[in-house]
Amino acid sequence: MNLKLIVTLPLLALPFVLLAQIPVPAPEQTKGIVIEGGTIHTGNGMVIESGMTIFSAGKLLYVGIQSDDSVNRYLSSGYEVISAEGKHIYPGLIAMNTIVGLTEIDAVRASRDFTEVGEYNPHVRAVIAYNPESKIIPTLKHNGILLVQSVPAGGVISGRSALMQLDAWNWEDATHTAETGIHLHWPISVPGKEEEIMSKVIGIKTFFEEARAYAKGSSNVVNLRFEAMKGLFNGDTKLYIHANDYQSISAAVSFGGSFNLKVVIVGGQDSWKLTKILRENDVSVILTRVHRLPVTSDEAYDQPYRTPSILQDSGVLFCITDINAWQQRNIPFQAGTAVAFGLSKEEALAAVSLNPARILGVESTLGSLEKGKAATLVVSDGDLLDMRSNNISMAFIDGRKLDLTNSQQLLYERYSEKYRTAD
Repeated sequence: MNLKLIVTLPLLALPFVLLAQIPVPAPEQTKGIVIEGGTIHTGNGMVIESGMTIFSAGKLLYVGIQSDDSVNRYLSSGYEVISAEGKHIYPGLIAMNTIVGLTEIDAVRASRDFTEVGEYNPHVRAVIAYNPESKIIPTLKHNGILLVQSVPAGGVISGRSALMQLDAWNWEDATHTAETGIHLHWPISVPGKEEEIMSKVIGIKTFFEEARAYAKGSSNVVNLRFEAMKGLFNGDTKLYIHANDYQSISAAVSFGGSFNLKVVIVGGQDSWKLTKILRENDVSVILTRVHRLPVTSDEAYDQPYRTPSILQDSGVLFCITDINAWQQRNIPFQAGTAVAFGLSKEEALAAVSLNPARILGVESTLGSLEKGKAATLVVSDGDLLDMRSNNISMAFIDGRKLDLTNSQQLLYERYSEKYRTAD
């Protein structure tokens, strides 16, 4: 056989292999859709049995009780009718504080693009580094996660995060909100290193004081770092402060108050101890890793699982997320665990849908299934928050029906077939 042909055939097949692992983005919705039957979990606490969801041009037209008259009317208008009898319909989930799209293999430096050189980088933008062709993305969609907050990491001020939808050809198409806030990493409280910590805190305060003075002034010299900070001082931009322990969270909230900033705590392991302070200062919490061990030896074994219900009962706006990128596919199950320790199922759903939207300031279009909002939703054969029955059969972003194929699913099917046919 011709040697060139031997070499060329595998190369020609390669794109088809890759396409099987990274689905082609769905085209714009051109035909209205009616999803009839099933239980609708709207995300705002309401549950509709035998409901009906209707959407066209990417917008929800109706979410409510099933009506045969409505189905017939829309069917006569050329709408596609999909039966969801026995299934559950949910708003698309939002993963917060992720490096999705900014990394591929954590152990391979060349595939990581979430850190920059330097300690103070408020001008760094995650949005332009986002890679919509990451193999991580299809695994998230397969579990109902349709949007992510991509966040730069490293340094003291790591940069500006972005809200990205997970079905796009490029970062421009993927962008829902180009900038969702600036991320500050508060020094960790370590016994015996008080002077070092104080020095870092003084450095942070000095930087913010200089940035505030720049924002108030009229200098002809443009400082990119300070320019990026302007939104913090006029209330347009939120400051996400990454802090976990009691002292760090308390200091971070006090710091935000001293500059009159809109603060969100990221991490928040000890947030359950400061609910009054958080509520009084209108500080939200992005709670990471419900599935973890207690931080200290004197902490109750189930404290990480109970923290969401404590925040909920205290009136603190919070959401649940995981860490890094690959792990984000587990956020529905993190929320599900919290149900066993105090949250209701609908409160847990809100913690990964509507609450993230509220923290991001996009609740008018995302986070719940309500008329006029984006048709971004998932249909599951079972309980979305239960790893035993979660099985996403359909998903839509802005009304576009997604291909849920992913490399891990293909591997599962491949080896299931291998052992099924084994003698």
